[in-house]
Amino acid sequence: MGAADVVPGVSGGTIAFITGIYQELLDSLSRIGPHAVTVLRRHGLAVAWQYINGSFLLALFSGVLLSIFSLARLIGFLLQTYPIVVWAFFFGLVLASAVPILRSIPRWSASVVLFLLIGVTTAVLISELRPGQIPATPVTLFLSGALAICAMILPGISGAFILLLIGIYPRVLVAVHEMQLLNLLCFAAGAGCGLLLFSRLLSWLMHHYLARTLAFLAGILLGSLKIIWPWKLPLAGVEGGVNKLAPLMSNTSPATFSAQTGESAYLGLALAAAGIAMALVLVVDGLGRRHREGKSCASPQ
Repeated sequence: MGAADVVPGVSGGTIAFITGIYQELLDSLSRIGPHAVTVLRRHGLAVAWQYINGSFLLALFSGVLLSIFSLARLIGFLLQTYPIVVWAFFFGLVLASAVPILRSIPRWSASVVLFLLIGVTTAVLISELRPGQIPATPVTLFLSGALAICAMILPGISGAFILLLIGIYPRVLVAVHEMQLLNLLCFAAGAGCGLLLFSRLLSWLMHHYLARTLAFLAGILLGSLKIIWPWKLPLAGVEGGVNKLAPLMSNTSPATFSAQTGESAYLGLALAAAGIAMALVLVVDGLGRRHREGKSCASPQ
């Protein structure tokens, strides 16, 4: 998840879905709240830690942070040097990850198909938005943090992408580089509140409207392929390279990309990277299903 979050346009929620921990992540986060405090006061730290699935959350977010700090420089280098190949890898990753999600839908109906189409349309419409500009105040930073973390939980939509759309992405980067503690605190507080509240909503939807929720999330995932299409050209009047975020770029074909930029489209490497990513997803999904089936057979009837 940390490696995915480093890449602009790719969501860590996508990786959570691929690896089969999405539901557990939502349920664990949704338990953090007033009732957890009550459990802590009545039964002690050990019971409260077990109630919120603390070991799972600690392992997960430790891995996210470790990956961000260890892989950020490598992925940044690859994005600068081989951007098309990196984007193609994540394109294959996202495309293949829709398969296990669609397979997980327990039943199909007209309403489920409708929610799938709504998800696709939502992601495509978001990709068509162009960057805005809002001032960086404590309130806007708080709300931006909440919005970005909500997008990060959804498979297929990047929090960095949303920050760019609302025009506050550069200001967050400045706050990080210059260690503007007040701005960072406001942003982190918004992210924390958004994470706890939105995870509760998604967890509730997954338990009560599983088929429609999965269809909507799969639709967002498929629609987000437009955002991470590897071959991009700057919009008219906008300077940038292929490693820039999607709102400043337009999709094009490999042939048109090569013709207009004079650079290689790396078509062979891109197809190989996408193929490897798709194979990885399907292997992980197969192992996960085998593990779940083994646990189901081992459980008492």
